[in-house]
Amino acid sequence: MPPSKHAPKRPWQDIAKEAQEHRDSTIARVAPPIPSIPPKLPKNVTSIPETLLDPSTISITNAPPEELLNSLLTGQISATAVTAAYLQRAAVAQGLVNCLTELLPSRSLDRAKELDAYYEAHGQPVGPLHGLPISVKEHIGFEGLRCTTGYVSHWTNISKEDAHILQILGKAGAIFHCRTTIPQTMMHLETDSNLYGITVNPYNSSLTSGGSSGGEGALISLRGSCLGIGSDVGGSIRSPAANCGVYGLKPTAFRIPTDGYGYMMAGADTVESVLGPLSTSLFGLKLFMKTVINSQPWLNEPALIPIPWREDIQLPSDRPLKIGVLWHDGVVRPHPPITRALHLVASQLKTAGIEVVDFTPHLHDEAWAILSSLYFPDGGASEAEIMEGSGEPWRPLSKWIIKDNPCVKKLSVGELSYWFEEREAYRKEYALHWNRLGVDAVLCPVGPGVAPKHNTAKYWSYTSQWNLLDYPGAVFPVCKVDKERDVPEARFKGMNGLDKDNWKLYDAKEVHGVPVSLQLVGRRFEDEKVLAILEFMMAKIGLPFEESP
Repeated sequence: MPPSKHAPKRPWQDIAKEAQEHRDSTIARVAPPIPSIPPKLPKNVTSIPETLLDPSTISITNAPPEELLNSLLTGQISATAVTAAYLQRAAVAQGLVNCLTELLPSRSLDRAKELDAYYEAHGQPVGPLHGLPISVKEHIGFEGLRCTTGYVSHWTNISKEDAHILQILGKAGAIFHCRTTIPQTMMHLETDSNLYGITVNPYNSSLTSGGSSGGEGALISLRGSCLGIGSDVGGSIRSPAANCGVYGLKPTAFRIPTDGYGYMMAGADTVESVLGPLSTSLFGLKLFMKTVINSQPWLNEPALIPIPWREDIQLPSDRPLKIGVLWHDGVVRPHPPITRALHLVASQLKTAGIEVVDFTPHLHDEAWAILSSLYFPDGGASEAEIMEGSGEPWRPLSKWIIKDNPCVKKLSVGELSYWFEEREAYRKEYALHWNRLGVDAVLCPVGPGVAPKHNTAKYWSYTSQWNLLDYPGAVFPVCKVDKERDVPEARFKGMNGLDKDNWKLYDAKEVHGVPVSLQLVGRRFEDEKVLAILEFMMAKIGLPFEESP
């Protein structure tokens, strides 16, 4: 979708007000009316929905997607009942954490009625996702609906057709019940924009839900959705999944279709952006990938690699599974909760007979230099022009990633070629590094800490590293922060300025009870293997660990 060339004639504040009023009007159309949200909320709102919604709605929305889908596919529950329940819970989630750009009550309920009528007439579902509600990140285009990509200037941009991914999922029987918030520029590990404000973390409103798919992360954490679509070019699926304690997958590029989604970064193909799932369960991630890839999307989107979904991935039978642990990236050491989670999982894996070895970092600081030089090859001019068109102010993290980033420069053809060569050389070096260590997958942090305070998520390299390499990464919850156990070192000596700055951000009391998640990474096009290994690990050691901070 090209940038809007016409500046709006109204003040940006008026457009933001209209955006929020539109969102509120879609929620007001839900029947019965949404329960009133208490005027004064605690920092942790995860328990609030169950005090407001009726038992039937709670039962439906608390069910894991595998259980819910089975009930839908066998006719034990109607698509209409499920959709109505998720509309209610998504609306409540919006009142608690500000995670929606709009609810889709008429569209979703009409589709649910069609599916119910089909089931009654034919005695079978329309497809593998029959009646399953799916939430959608706002920049993924719906025919006839706005697609702002987080910019005030794009309020008048209307998508001409459904994005390819929506066409596939819709044909499989999915129901799209809401759209979720994104940040300005879509280049934050935070979700905040001048159109909708800040999306907060359900476990602590002083912390971020992550970004740029932070609306998805927060909504799914509150069970306003059990499966959602996010995108990732530097951590945008994995950051919110980790911060909000849900599951997320950044697939290998060119496996999941991206045609028809709004993405404003100039020269976006210099760093492959991907669409992928967030879910309340690992099953949800697998269901999404299998359904989309089994539709053979490459037949309609030629850029995609024609690799069918490999259901029969076999883990090693002649030797133990070998997992490498990246304890830190050689630049910034993770906070105590992350390190404790790594030790917990590593020790349990060893007890279960899995080989665990140290995975040494290989020049991760160089990876960020390459990646951040390729993110904005026009020097951020396109983003500046879009924001100048509306007069909206730069959000702090937009300014940080574009204006304050010394690697962001307008590149000549020769300079761009140089960075491409550096990228490919680094990818080859890392492949050889992986070969030397001989691991099946790498267990590593998702970030340098758990969910950070607002406007402080400035270290991307635990996720962006794998974007540069185009390696798939799955995020999963492990435990929760315990202020008594996750105590900072008394005499911390930072490896460098970034390490020292990150350590200053740690506040054990503030993050007490917040989810601690980790990431499992595999090599390019090993998406199925990553999910199979994670499933094996979860079965062997009982993830996530039940803890009461």
